[in-house]
Parts: sequence; structure tokens; C-alpha cells
Amino acid sequence: MSVLAALLGEVRAPAPLLLALIVLCGVMGVWRPTRLLLGWGTGLLGAAVALCLLTPVLRGPLNALTVSQPPVRADAIVVLGAGVQCGARTLEATSLTRLVRGLELWRAGYAPTVTVSQQSGLIGPRDCAKMSDLERAHIAALYPAGGPEVLTLRMVTTTRDEAARVGAYARERGWRRVLIVTSPWHARRTQALFRAQGVDAVSVPAPESRFDYGLLYPHDRLAALRVLLYEGLSRLKFAVGGTPERGE
Repeated sequence: MSVLAALLGEVRAPAPLLLALIVLCGVMGVWRPTRLLLGWGTGLLGAAVALCLLTPVLRGPLNALTVSQPPVRADAIVVLGAGVQCGARTLEATSLTRLVRGLELWRAGYAPTVTVSQQSGLIGPRDCAKMSDLERAHIAALYPAGGPEVLTLRMVTTTRDEAARVGAYARERGWRRVLIVTSPWHARRTQALFRAQGVDAVSVPAPESRFDYGLLYPHDRLAALRVLLYEGLSRLKFAVGGTPERGE
């Protein structure tokens, strides 16, 4: 169960926690009632996963989460964070794809300012490279002179934090409209969070880099299942209070 959770749920848990889950399930198998519960539960879960892997049943839920609008003139382009490879100290593929899309919008003249996110370190190693530093370095390498104005959304843990930081910039700088660049499946929830801050947020998602949205093959469907579970857990976490912010 812990291996399945790590595979499907975007779990960034330490090895001792995953080991504890394995031991817990093993202990539950000692008694007949809990053993039957585990057997039926894993059987039903296996059938559900098989349905998702063997058919394109996830297309509907994915499309329901997607909001894609044509870009318009705005005050800023908000490139949402995705992740960092802490060991290699490089941007994850999704982070790089979002940054490239944001720079495309800037080059097309839709806004003079691009924001990047600095993760708080609440989740993951504290000594991990900051995503904002890596993105700023990438922008500087592409545009040594004459690049966009780059602002950092400092110490963010969740999308709600990013929305709050942009809301503060909007009040400080008089922004009325921003272009939101994130993954397609993340777009609807993101737009709602930013609009709750009083900002007119236009969703211009980046291409999906993890899987083919057509869901033609099982590996694409597996990746889609992972992000759908992640979105579901994120909404549940928000409903029960969310993740506390880490102070600077």
C-alpha cells in the first residue's frame, strides 16, 4: 500500500514513513477481519486502477479541470512553481515548461513582468536549491540584457500562497489583470484561487510535459491518474485548513 501511495499519490514522504505503512499493513493482516478488509480493499482498488490504465476513462475528469483562454494584455505573467530536482539542482521538466511558456508570452508583448516562485522548504530538504534562483538564472542566460522584469513570490508552499503573494503585488503596484501559466489540469483551481484575491486571472496553461493528454497509452493514463489524485488530495487538504506557511 505504501508503494502504491508513493507511485500514485505524488507522495514525498521519507523512507521511515513508507516503511511504517508497510509494517502497519503487515500487522493488519494478522487478524481475520482486518485481513478481509485489506483483501477486499486492495481488490477494489486494483480493479479501479486497471480501469484507469486500460481505458481512456480519465479524459472527462482531466478536461473538467482544464481552463485554457487566449492570452490578452496584462500587467504580469505569473509562472507557477512545479518542482526542483534537489540532488541535481535543476528545474523539473514541468517547471521548465511553464517558464518557457511564460517567456513566450512576454516576448509576444502581453506583459512586461514575469513572476517566479521561491519554495518555502516546508516540504522537502531545507538545503534544496531555490526554484526562483534557478529560473532567474535561466532567464539571465537567455536574456543577458533587455529581459523581462522578474519578481519573486517569496516563501510559498501552496498555490494559495502564490495567489496571496500576487494579490499583495496587485495591491502594491495597481495590477488589474495577470496571465496564469500552470499545467492544464491545475488551471481551474488556480484561476479560482487567484480570482479570490481580487485579481482578474486569465488562464494560459503551458503544454503538459508529463503525458499525452489524448491518453492513448497506459503510461499516459498512469501519469494522468497521479495528477488527478494529487488535485483531489490538494482540494481535500484545502478544505480541512491547508498547509501552514513557513515564515521567512
